[in-house]
Amino acid sequence: MYSIRLIQPEDNAQIAAIIRRVSQEFGLAAESGFAVGDSILDKLYQVYQQSNSAYWVIIDKQNIIYGGGGIAPLQGDANILEIQKMYFLPEIRQQGLAKKILELAFEFAQTHHINSVYLETTKALWQAVRLYKKLGFEHLDSPKGNTGHSEACEIWMLKKL
Repeated sequence: MYSIRLIQPEDNAQIAAIIRRVSQEFGLAAESGFAVGDSILDKLYQVYQQSNSAYWVIIDKQNIIYGGGGIAPLQGDANILEIQKMYFLPEIRQQGLAKKILELAFEFAQTHHINSVYLETTKALWQAVRLYKKLGFEHLDSPKGNTGHSEACEIWMLKKL
């Protein structure tokens, strides 16, 4: 049985290791501009304490983390929040947990009076893209804001809440 809670300071190492492991699994190299190369990776708790930001982790009864996802202001557009660093170990995929985190993110955005949620991803994460479409994200022709992902993330999506 898994549960979802907000990230805690002691979670930093576990979630960073998961992001690195899953990135390697899907061939998402740091030098290509993917999240695995972000300088903030080892201090996500501190990063998501900023205004209009939250990060949730999925844990088991022993408090072991299996994945997580966050939301924060889109750099360059304060009227949009961005889904960030959603990574899950294989053992919890296809169980609806990513959907639950996204629903928490949508609620969070609405509570903070934000009407649009944005994300960037890549074709390698096709299962995630399928979920995003199912939850109402629409494809964009060009990126928004300044995420720093360069052309590594060639899929840009927006959901109006």
